[in-house]
Parts: sequence; C-alpha cells; structure tokens
Amino acid sequence: MSKTPLWLKILAQGSAGLVLAFLCLPILAVIPASFNKASFIALPPLAYSSRWYEAFIADAEWRNALLASLHVAVIATLVAVVFGTAAAMGLHRADGRWRSLLTGLFLAPMIVPVIVTAVAVYRSALDVGLSGTPVGLGLAHALLALPFVVINVGIALRGVEENWLRAAAGLGAGPWTIFRTVTLPNITPGIVAGAIFSFITSFDEVVVAVFLAGYANKTLPVKIWESIRLEFTPVVAVAATLMIILAVVLFALAQFLTKSAGRRTA
Repeated sequence: MSKTPLWLKILAQGSAGLVLAFLCLPILAVIPASFNKASFIALPPLAYSSRWYEAFIADAEWRNALLASLHVAVIATLVAVVFGTAAAMGLHRADGRWRSLLTGLFLAPMIVPVIVTAVAVYRSALDVGLSGTPVGLGLAHALLALPFVVINVGIALRGVEENWLRAAAGLGAGPWTIFRTVTLPNITPGIVAGAIFSFITSFDEVVVAVFLAGYANKTLPVKIWESIRLEFTPVVAVAATLMIILAVVLFALAQFLTKSAGRRTA
C-alpha cells in the first residue's frame, strides 16, 4: 500500500485550515469588537476599553437576560436528556421498521423549519398557559434539543454488548441494576455530549424565544436581537462574546468528562 505524498498531506491540511478560518474568523471578530472604546462597532477598534463590559454588568436588563437564558437552558437540558435517553434506548430495542419510523419522528425538529415549530409551540403554549414562562420556553427548547440527545446516546448504545447485559442478568441483577452498573457507565459520554448540545441549542436559540419569551423572561439572544434593531452598540458584541466563551467552555468540559468517563469504564 503506497504512502500518501507529503505535498498532498500539506495541501489537505492547508485546505482544512482555510475552511476553518473562513467559518470561525467572522465569528471571532466580535471579541475585539467588544473591547471597542467608541460607541459604535469598528474593526479593528481604534482604541480599546472594557467600558462595554462594565455597561453590560451594570445594566439590569442584560443581566436578567443572561440569567433567564441560563435558567431556560438548564430546564431544556434536563428534560431533553431524560426523555432523549429513554427514547434512544427504546429505539435501540425497536424492530427495524418501527425504528426507522420512530427515528424520523424524533429527528423531525432538526428537519422542520424552526419558524414552523415556533408557531406550533406558541399556539400550544397559549392553550395550557405556558406562554411567557421559563417552563414553557424550556420545554420548547427541549423539543429542539431532543434529537441531539437521541443521536449521541444512540451512538453510545452501539458500544454496549448484549452479552454484557445477559451476563449481568444471569448473575441475578435486575433491570435497574443492569442499567446503573452496565448500560449507564458506557453511555455516559453520549449523555454528556447530548447535554452539552442541548444546553447550547437552548442558550443560542432566538426564533422560538421571540414567540414564547415574555418581557420578564427575555433571553440573551432575544435581547441581542432587540438591541441590534434599536441601537447597535458594542455591548451587543459583549453579549455575543460571552456566548462564545460559554460554548467553548462547555465543549472543553464535555471533552474532559467524556475522557474521565472512558477511563472509569475501562
């Protein structure tokens, strides 16, 4: 088998680097913009200052929006992880025909346009009195995050051998003990990944939040959207920078927890 030429490896790595730069640099541009001293966004900033971070912290609306986003994201993550894990385990045991049908149903929120989901969820939330509440928005975000948990846990379940479950049952373990001691340790990386994606999906979501978030429960993306419409100051870049930092921290935490869970399982 011939080895890949060095020039081809360099070309492939260089092309991948250019694609990543094309995707990431426009996003990362908000970080220097958040340190702009002027009252408008300019790249590169003519002078640097932390005044807009101080303005973000001093403004009660921005602080409340950040806390509302965290609150809703926690609700959405907990609901999505519980129901998504149960759904993934059910799909893993389902017959081939039913599995395909049910998989398509659970993955539908990734396919259906978000605006369609937002209108449907908004009408349903009005009927049950959950419109404008953190619980209602958290449940709506859990619906959008559910496919990520189903996919990640489903992949993790493929690594669980049926012989392990039979051996545990043969030793007298009940269904709960088998799940706790055999299945759960092996699917923990999938659960962690699904939880991280669920949290970020909820924290960054704006379309459904525009429909369901009331004035008292305005999330950070909604506040950013409103600020862009009214006044486009660098405080918007500060909020976007905080969202980027949170996403990076969560992905790093997911990598750490996944590796730790793998070592414990081994």
